[in-house]
Amino acid sequence: MDFQVVVLAGGTSKNLLPLVSKEVPKALLPVANRPVLSYVLEQLELSNLKDLIVVVEGEDAAIHVGGWISNAYVDRLHVEVAAVHEEVGTAGALRAIAHHLTANDILVVSGDLVFDVPPGALAAAHRKHNAVVTTMLCPAPVSGPTESGSSGGKDKIKKPRRYNIIGLDPSKQFLLHIGTGAEVEKDIRIQKSILRAVGQMEIRADLMDAHLYAFKRSVLQEVLDEKDEFQSLKEDVLPYLVRSQLKSEVLFNGVPQTEENGNEKVSSQNNQAVVSRIMANASTPSFHELSSGYNGSTHVRRIHKCCAYIASESRYCQRLNSIQAFSDINRDVIGDASHLSGYSFSAHNNIIHPSAQLGTRTTVGPHCMLWEGSQMGDKCSVKRSVIGRHCRIGSNVKVVNSVVMNHVTIGDGCSIHGSVICSNAQLQERAVLKDCQVGAGFVVTAGSEHKGESLARK
Repeated sequence: MDFQVVVLAGGTSKNLLPLVSKEVPKALLPVANRPVLSYVLEQLELSNLKDLIVVVEGEDAAIHVGGWISNAYVDRLHVEVAAVHEEVGTAGALRAIAHHLTANDILVVSGDLVFDVPPGALAAAHRKHNAVVTTMLCPAPVSGPTESGSSGGKDKIKKPRRYNIIGLDPSKQFLLHIGTGAEVEKDIRIQKSILRAVGQMEIRADLMDAHLYAFKRSVLQEVLDEKDEFQSLKEDVLPYLVRSQLKSEVLFNGVPQTEENGNEKVSSQNNQAVVSRIMANASTPSFHELSSGYNGSTHVRRIHKCCAYIASESRYCQRLNSIQAFSDINRDVIGDASHLSGYSFSAHNNIIHPSAQLGTRTTVGPHCMLWEGSQMGDKCSVKRSVIGRHCRIGSNVKVVNSVVMNHVTIGDGCSIHGSVICSNAQLQERAVLKDCQVGAGFVVTAGSEHKGESLARK
């Protein structure tokens, strides 16, 4: 399909502390005991997009990510790992590797995306409309556990967060407005030229920009070169392209001019007529260049198109860009979205690795995963949780709605609810955790109780 693929894998994102570290960058955080980056690479492979540049923030993180890719995808994908400065931003990351971009079209995907939407479908829509950018929009995910905790008695109500304010044309193919960040909470301001052009616009607050984009390379590089202050694709580049898509130039005898020529301006009536024609022909090649007579000269509109590909509501799409999202995605991939895990679940709707050992009267419920070499003592209970490799768990331990990574030691009588325990951590006997994050190698002292805390070595 002649697309060049760039995967923006991030680094050690601050909003994921203490889950991330130099040894475990964001791209290698486990989702159902697989690195989150594997979900992106798998979807690209299924769409036959196998020549990739994976961009990682920080030299140390790039070494770890590159080593994992080399082992996991040898002879399957051709991957070049590029290290860029930390906190350079998504636009800055592309700017840093721009000299590697040679194809006519560039597919850019965030490495933290867990999804089952074929990237090839977005690429095909981009080519169909000859767009300068096509972005994938997904239904905004809901957040929180699917069942109530011990105290409420009623199911918790899950509501989708508002991620973006999206403006679409009546055909839902063209992106006419996008509000991001702080704009989402403000009054919506729409350009009059856009409204005049389309007559009506559908405003949506239930869609999420999935950070999967197809760009026309020449336009992307022009924007990155001219707008060196732009740091984010979502916050800067995409809104800029959307805002400027109905701006035009007037050609007099083939020479670009502004829309003023001496004391004369293009009339509002003529402007509306031309723009209306543009939108009416939006799905045809003539969308980029339409002509009309103007004082005996050729009046040419050069308009670029910003398109949207809206994923079906039946598809799964969520970004691992917060601790809450990390917990939600792990819960989903061993639950309703188990098809993404790549594993076969048992008749009890769980996965217990053949090498795992269970004590007497220990139960591992549905939507759970107990992985290779882990051992559990007597009278333990695991519900809606993921337990990693080679963990040592004592007796009378309860684990609910939690993620326990690799080589974790949990003493007798511990209670863990809604928490994330990173690799090599130790919970001494009778420790109680609720809605906590425990960093790698941290020791939670015996008998201590913690709620809503982030516990990590300093």
